Amino acid sequence: MATASNTVRSGTVLPVQAARWAMWTFVLANVVIVEALFATAGSGKNSVLTVAKFFGLHAALLLLFQLLLVARLPWLDRRIGMDRLTVWHRWVGFTLLWTVLTHATLVVLGYATLDDTSMGKTFVALSGVPASLLGMLAAALIVVIAAISTRALRRRLQYEVWHGLHLLLYVALGLAFVHQLQETTTFTSSAFATAYWWILWLFAFGALLTGRLVMPLWRNAYHRFTVAAVVPESDNVVSVYVTGRHLDKLPARAGQFCIWRFPGHHHWWLANPFSLSAAPDGRGLRLTAKAAGTASAGLRNVPVGSRAFVEGPYGAFTSLHRSRPGALLIAGGVGITPVRAMLEDQTTGDFVVLYRVRSEADAVLLDEVRHLVAVRGGRLHLITGRTGESGTPPFAPENLHRLVPDIIERDVFVCGPPAMTTAVLTGLRDLRVPAGQVHAERFGLA
Repeated sequence: MATASNTVRSGTVLPVQAARWAMWTFVLANVVIVEALFATAGSGKNSVLTVAKFFGLHAALLLLFQLLLVARLPWLDRRIGMDRLTVWHRWVGFTLLWTVLTHATLVVLGYATLDDTSMGKTFVALSGVPASLLGMLAAALIVVIAAISTRALRRRLQYEVWHGLHLLLYVALGLAFVHQLQETTTFTSSAFATAYWWILWLFAFGALLTGRLVMPLWRNAYHRFTVAAVVPESDNVVSVYVTGRHLDKLPARAGQFCIWRFPGHHHWWLANPFSLSAAPDGRGLRLTAKAAGTASAGLRNVPVGSRAFVEGPYGAFTSLHRSRPGALLIAGGVGITPVRAMLEDQTTGDFVVLYRVRSEADAVLLDEVRHLVAVRGGRLHLITGRTGESGTPPFAPENLHRLVPDIIERDVFVCGPPAMTTAVLTGLRDLRVPAGQVHAERFGLA
């Protein structure tokens, strides 16, 4: 468990900036190496195949970068956030798609030009070559994954169906690896090239297996998470208390979230991201959820004493990123849960909480929030009513400035429904709050 801290960083590089610089330095260094290998490994059989080789090398690099973005590496996740890494994964994925299609098209065109035949006949001939066939299969799977990841199809598929199909990326990865391995000019153009590609592939595979499989299994075997209590907070809100062994060694911070599975309640493959609604104290964890779907609605029926499978903690929505003496915490609906946990992190009274709900009856954990704000000398503004009833949106720049006149001097943490979060971020931009002081995270699975 990370020690609760309200440390304010000033005059130093912020963690998110350091992580981004480190990541892009890593990417650029590998791009330079790949460019150098392309320049020194010799040209193809004609100019078209030489260009095809260029795109093939960069497709391999993009595929490896894709794995690192979803490997849930703790150092990156706690500084950048899973939501931002997932967005980058999406855009790198579509870049990979067009790079692979360009590579494949140029390979067929290059050999068709070399043999003075049609591209159709060349495609059929290449499909009979094992190395080329593996590349074709990998490309086909990447096309399928990209198609189901477009917004039009993604919205029509249940998450479990989409996620299962998305796992075909790992099959494509294996096929692409063997395809590259059999293309000897790529792997064996020099001793350095061979060592470089093996190290890069092993690093990417190792990071993925460690972050997505080994670490979650080890933590659950070590901590043995167990449901200690299930407490209804209202008609449609429930808190689940989880205990376990050696929780003081779990690297969790207030504001983070975990991916929760309750095998005795739902199938093992059904998981939900829920924030910690109380700061980790080394003895137990708490999640608080509103009935928004079948999984969250049924949490009140989770048997006490049953095992829980917990992945995480994840997320960059923590006081690690504090850079100013004052803080503004903005929450909407059940988005109050990580904010409520962060209130236990506040050791000074220089903070303000804006809590947006339709009515006071809908305010989750309101009594706890009021108590924490009171004992720490902060200020709480409960914003109720329907949007537009007062004529001015609740998070319009003028309203934000009226409620928090020194908002530009504060760190701002935002957690709530997507529409509310977007409205708040727009208001903060209009007020010219520095981007480095704005912290928002949309929780989800990747």
